[in-house]
Amino acid sequence: MIAIFSSSRSDHPMADLKEAKRLLAALPAEPLAALEELAHWLESVTTEASFKPETRAQLVQLVDEAGQIPARKLAREYLGASRQGKLQESKHWNVIHSFWKASALGYLTCLDAYATGAKGGDALKGSAPLLTVRALRCLATQLKWLYLRYGPLDERIWGMIGGVYALAEARKHARTKVTVYPGVPAESTAEQEFLRVAMLGACSPDSLLPNEIELAEKVIAGSTAKFLLTREHQAETPYWIDLTAGQPPARIARQPQPSPGIRFFGAGPAFADLVAQLQQIRNAREFPAALGVGDTLTPEAALGVLEHLESCWSTKLPERRHTRHRVKSRLTIAWGFDGILEVLAPGDSLSFDAATYESWIVENVSVGGFGALIPQLRGDWLRIGCLLAMQPEGGDNWLIGVVRRLSRPSLQQAAVGIQTIARGAVPVQLRVHTGHIVSDGGETGILLNPTSPEGEMQLLVRAGVHAPGQSFSFDLNGRHTVLLPVGVPERRTDYELLRCRHLVRDAA
Repeated sequence: MIAIFSSSRSDHPMADLKEAKRLLAALPAEPLAALEELAHWLESVTTEASFKPETRAQLVQLVDEAGQIPARKLAREYLGASRQGKLQESKHWNVIHSFWKASALGYLTCLDAYATGAKGGDALKGSAPLLTVRALRCLATQLKWLYLRYGPLDERIWGMIGGVYALAEARKHARTKVTVYPGVPAESTAEQEFLRVAMLGACSPDSLLPNEIELAEKVIAGSTAKFLLTREHQAETPYWIDLTAGQPPARIARQPQPSPGIRFFGAGPAFADLVAQLQQIRNAREFPAALGVGDTLTPEAALGVLEHLESCWSTKLPERRHTRHRVKSRLTIAWGFDGILEVLAPGDSLSFDAATYESWIVENVSVGGFGALIPQLRGDWLRIGCLLAMQPEGGDNWLIGVVRRLSRPSLQQAAVGIQTIARGAVPVQLRVHTGHIVSDGGETGILLNPTSPEGEMQLLVRAGVHAPGQSFSFDLNGRHTVLLPVGVPERRTDYELLRCRHLVRDAA
């Protein structure tokens, strides 16, 4: 038989390691095109049946390493302040997510050959600690990008994370330190990578904006060496996860059923470090440069993220202030500052346009707000911090709320947690006072809970209307009111919520 017909040599373009390096060196300079090509190479290398496990592992590592710089550049562009159009943004997200998904699958394929004793799998024993760390890093990053879109989450990811870490424990290299990527001196272990993804999952990323999720992930990544992971519940490990269940981590409301796969975890000594850092930031009024605050996040938002982590890392986990009751009813929704103005002051009733409203299904209710299901998403306006006007079924008044949690069980549906911030609201024509200069009343504000007789009042204004040192006045029901802003509890792209002291006297 002629040798060429009996040869088992692969005709894959990357079968030769030298040729593979040449192909990777010739990648497009544009990060989006480069990362898209790398994702295709990863898929091809992972599914090539003729590759030995050692060859596949070498190629997956090479392609993954080649994608680190373009992936970071695209992530900065995606999360940057000057975002591109929705189509381009969606393209960026799909390419980034596809790369991390393909990288994770490549490493999982290699580890599966090692774990199952497949032919040639023993050759991966020396590289198994690095392959495990990278697999967990890629799975964690894939999961983070799903968080940035609020789902839908791939239910298999937590099963993969648990399986990879369980393998590291079984083969006794869960705490073996490795340099994760060339040129990046920081070392890590499989245990630290597992804690990194578990802690982010435990810290309610569905209640944070994309840039806030990024900051939370950065803080968590810098603290994993001090996190705790145990087989037995301790006071400092208030969360648990089952490596075999394929489910996200949960806080301990009651002890889980005993199982060999149960692991408990918590912030450990990192909590005290975070508390000290928060105190230093409050005293100095500046953030460590490593956090990147000011690039894509305001100091107020960044402080909110750290306070959110402080609450999640504490061993005294926050309890619900209000009891939830399961219900099934409809909630009519208008959104945004202008949408709320439209329902509060519609003018001629003939101008009512039902197409600008949505009907959501309330699934639970408490004194503090609602949990609702959105059967059909329309548009892309829904996000954390979004301002809502809400009219319960059968009611005639409008409540004002803010979206605090967001997840997407499917591409068409969304589930939201809404905090009610006012049970009544009224539009007011504002005169803006800047020193001795008073505007002519051209700005419209929304006064929340206008019948509240004592204490502070809250005022919604369009973004950019309020500046430090200004005050507002308006006439309502024959009374002249002056509002002195003393805080800004909420600041979003289309509105600001001001906390104000108020002075009231009869209008002239």
